[in-house]
Amino acid sequence: MFVKTGDKVKVIAGNDKGKEGIVLSVNAKTNRVVVKGIHKVKKHEKPSQTNANGGVVEKEGSIHASNVKVIEKAKKEDKK
Repeated sequence: MFVKTGDKVKVIAGNDKGKEGIVLSVNAKTNRVVVKGIHKVKKHEKPSQTNANGGVVEKEGSIHASNVKVIEKAKKEDKK
């Protein structure tokens, strides 16, 4: 894929058109990316030992990779 984790991208289609963010994760199998601050969705969580109250949590949802354009590539660090 042309998009990698850590790249800065701009959304070129959809409800969040024109917004920019950093790629948090990439799913090459489904051709989708998760961008920080873009496509917020609400997830319902059951109460558990770690989260006693449960409730509604807002998270970033995935968008199709064709709807983003890379602005700045992630910097690679030398392995030496």
